Amino acid sequence: MLLARLSFLLLAPAGGLVRLVRAQATQPAATLPAPGQPAQTGTVGAFVIVGNSLVSAQQIFLGTPDRVYFLDKVENNPTQINGHPAWSSEWSLGNNSQRPLDAITNTFCAGGNVLGNGTWLNVGGNQAVTFGGNPAPSQHGGAPYDDPDGRNSMRLLDPCEDASCDWVLSPQQSAQRWYPTLETLEDGSIIILGGCQNGGYVNDITQDTPTYEFFPTRGAPMASTILESTLPANLYPLTWLLPSGTLLIQSNWATSILDYKNQIETPLDDIPDAVRVYPASAGTAMLPLTPANNYTATILFCGGSDVQPNQWLSPSFIPPTFPASTSCVKLTPDVSGSYVEDDPLPAARSMANFVLLPDGRILCLNGGGLGTAGYGNNSWAIGHSYADAPVLQPAIYDPAAPNGSHWSSDGLQNSTVPRMYHSSALLLPDGSVLVSGSNPNPDYTVGPGVVYPTEYRTELFYPSYFNQRRPQPKGLLAQYSYGGPSFDITLSVDDLFGDLNNANATSVVIIRPGFSTHAINMGQRFAELNTSYTAYEGNNTAVIHVSQLPPNPAIIAPGPAFVFVVVKGVPSIGQQVMLGSGQLGTQTVLAVSDLPVASVVAAPAATSSSANTKSAGVAISPRLPACFGGAAALLALASIALWT
Repeated sequence: MLLARLSFLLLAPAGGLVRLVRAQATQPAATLPAPGQPAQTGTVGAFVIVGNSLVSAQQIFLGTPDRVYFLDKVENNPTQINGHPAWSSEWSLGNNSQRPLDAITNTFCAGGNVLGNGTWLNVGGNQAVTFGGNPAPSQHGGAPYDDPDGRNSMRLLDPCEDASCDWVLSPQQSAQRWYPTLETLEDGSIIILGGCQNGGYVNDITQDTPTYEFFPTRGAPMASTILESTLPANLYPLTWLLPSGTLLIQSNWATSILDYKNQIETPLDDIPDAVRVYPASAGTAMLPLTPANNYTATILFCGGSDVQPNQWLSPSFIPPTFPASTSCVKLTPDVSGSYVEDDPLPAARSMANFVLLPDGRILCLNGGGLGTAGYGNNSWAIGHSYADAPVLQPAIYDPAAPNGSHWSSDGLQNSTVPRMYHSSALLLPDGSVLVSGSNPNPDYTVGPGVVYPTEYRTELFYPSYFNQRRPQPKGLLAQYSYGGPSFDITLSVDDLFGDLNNANATSVVIIRPGFSTHAINMGQRFAELNTSYTAYEGNNTAVIHVSQLPPNPAIIAPGPAFVFVVVKGVPSIGQQVMLGSGQLGTQTVLAVSDLPVASVVAAPAATSSSANTKSAGVAISPRLPACFGGAAALLALASIALWT
């Protein structure tokens, strides 16, 4: 079996297959240089337009600390590549340069996530189209857009910082999937769920794809009861890997736990108040997983639309006049199958983006106060948009605030760019949030009188901490094991803001920013590492003693992520790290080392307190893009699987 082979092979960046050589327990773990300060200041609590993207940001992800990747639907974008309009691009954050990429097949409403070796996977899409989104004469390409059918496609990208990378097609194909969801599993492989064959505002039984499958393949797709029973609103099913190793799936009004290893689904309570999946498109996120909550997963759902199954296609249902919901509910599925009401949104929204910030709060932005996702030529559409009343003011959810005070927009300024259908938002390493997209149109549509045009303007949002001096910890690891020996980082008096007590207000957090599309950040996750400290009165410095990842890869899946050290709510610059082995397959779980009891002592020890302990595993360079596994190697492995 392919997965069995993967556990014995290291995927080489050049595309070849080489034998895995495990590092010995005596090999020291690689450490990262101390992070610096942001390259610029920003207007705190505000949006600043930083340029125009080459393609509209229907899908975005952070591939390296400096590179954001964009995917669009096939349309007549002015930027060209290989004789046709581009529908993918790369944006360098450092110098604000961009280049088009060739996604090859139609990526309209695909899903994405990152594999445990650092390769990004993009699955599904639409058939080949011509002007106006109409079906093309040939599904194999050709003028005017040269966009072969993407519904079965699996595209792979190894992010790079030298302009050498581009999309490649995997020989493994999926079932036809328009609007699928992807979630990375605890072995670094990806599960692919749901979708439909031909698209549309909502799904129907004639084109439904109510199944799930895996990359790398584990055989034919398997049927899902919840996806079969939740028509017509079962596209982009909301899915999270839970610490129990099962999956939470929320679709239309239904909720289930999927034990994908044994193909067992267990229904939970229906979600109250509103539909949260596409096209109602609520804001959703798993709350931070921390030692304080024992890494227990709670998922927050806010907004969406209270639409019944028989209402979606009723002639009397006029989406852009239908109010979005303010309802917020939470579910802790490994503890209870029942939802709990939470503080409502400050303003009703559909299509809200939720972005986990390093300080543990959640930024809510984008969306509409009326209507849903989708577009069409209906007489009642706003141009083509099925939504109206864009919500321009962001809001922030603080899980640590008292009940009744979770939400606040204090000090937050409005955006000037309406962002509804096909908008995206993503956390960046400096702690700002990149916001782009919005295109409720069948093709490239701009010009005077267009209410909601194809949007290329791209903004940065600057959270409250942005202009403060950032911690610059020394000793962070470049690679983290599940369990294993603890390590130490050092903080200077400046890192502690001159106050020794801030050693007790320091956290080390790992964030996967995720793959942002259609009001979902697939794979977004926040896990705080367990810490204690030794603080030194003699010079107001501290050593933070840090545990490795919790000994359970289902808490945060293997693969690339970003580590932040947060002192009194102010995060360091995030640095890219590898979680787990850097390869696909069962992850090694090690015993957890005890941390020293937190203490304050008179002066630092005579010898360095910041020397890192030893760690078993595959040693990797801190410069991750050059040493991740590689799409080319996955292609070779997938080819082996297909011929076996």
